[in-house]
Amino acid sequence: MAYTKIHAIKATVDKAIDYICNPEKTDEKMFVSSYACSPEIAAYDFKYTLDHCRENSPNKSYHLIQAFAPGEVGFEEAHRIGKELADKLLEGKYSYIVTTHIDKGHVHNHIIFCVADNIEHNKYHDCKQSYYHTRKLSDELCKEHNLSVIIPGAQRGRKYKEWHSEQNGSAWKTQIRKNINFCIKSASTYEEFLLLMRAKGYEIKGEIFEEGAAKYISFRPLDKERFVRGSAKSLGKECTKERIRERIERKRERKAIIPKKDYSARRLIDTSDEKFQNSPRLQRWVTIENLKIAAQSYNEVGSLAELEHKIAVKTEAGKSAKQSVVELEHRIKDLAEIIKYAQQYKDNRSYHIGYKKAKNPDAYFRRYESQLILYGGTRRVLEQTGINLKGLNVDELKAEYQELMKQKNLNQHLGKNMPTTQDIKNRQQSL
Repeated sequence: MAYTKIHAIKATVDKAIDYICNPEKTDEKMFVSSYACSPEIAAYDFKYTLDHCRENSPNKSYHLIQAFAPGEVGFEEAHRIGKELADKLLEGKYSYIVTTHIDKGHVHNHIIFCVADNIEHNKYHDCKQSYYHTRKLSDELCKEHNLSVIIPGAQRGRKYKEWHSEQNGSAWKTQIRKNINFCIKSASTYEEFLLLMRAKGYEIKGEIFEEGAAKYISFRPLDKERFVRGSAKSLGKECTKERIRERIERKRERKAIIPKKDYSARRLIDTSDEKFQNSPRLQRWVTIENLKIAAQSYNEVGSLAELEHKIAVKTEAGKSAKQSVVELEHRIKDLAEIIKYAQQYKDNRSYHIGYKKAKNPDAYFRRYESQLILYGGTRRVLEQTGINLKGLNVDELKAEYQELMKQKNLNQHLGKNMPTTQDIKNRQQSL
């Protein structure tokens, strides 16, 4: 289980970085990692990027905390998960520092990243949607590392005992809600809903709507002694008898109103367009539309042998595309780091030349210390990566980065899970 929270840093970025890099908390800095910056001069580095940012916002960086359940994960694995989270969340665009603190009863990661990206110098916008995305990525990583996760949508303000019992499936009110929701989805009328709930072993009272009837519908499982009211306070506002009947009727109305679309003549939508990259809502819509188009095309395939052949081809193409995405992600991350250092090298080179020509080098250095430090660091990094400094062209590097991003988006689309032969067989049998 990993708990995440994030807050903005509006001042004293250097103090925040010093805190998370504390040798006593990080095993003498054994669990300190960084990307596109050095922990020792990260505050300078962040300031350089922010100076090129067009947006006027007081936020200078963000501080993300990822805490694990006591005794569930080791220091090395926690630090590895922290770096994976930073890479997935920031996609190689933002400079960051990841540290793992080992001085508390529970292992936890600190991630501080610059609010402005290194490519376009746009600012990271923290909101509910971005937080849920962060939590989703953290949960996915926990699952990959066989750690427990917090179920999204969990109610706030509950005691730990109640939350823990729900994790183990012993919260019977939660089970009642699950059964109510399941029967609502399965029923076409309110009467069918009552029949399905009784078939699951529930005793029901107060279900009628006549004058003088009970205000609340109540449910009692076979293994319980008392009834539970379908009220907003007890089971939630979605489980009152009025709301249950309304949900069923609205579901039936939607089925009657919404016409079935013909997708047979449509082609898959290209998701490489910039408008899809900047809107998660459009991304979800286009994914659903493409799946509908693909599903109808499979339904119209002639022989089963032909279908199996097409699936085999698509599956192999999907595997290749997924592998290409992984390789592209590494190239994109490396190129983003080079672009950041190349821009810093280019912008600070004039200070280096000025230092060489200065009549009083010590005074010049004191005046432009941060620029000279950044120049020296970026020059060393670029030389180590084999970049030709004389022919350095930042615009060409940025153009290459954009092309890689387009290729990645295309391959991600091609790598979507394709239906198996058995899936199609089952679908044909159900028609």
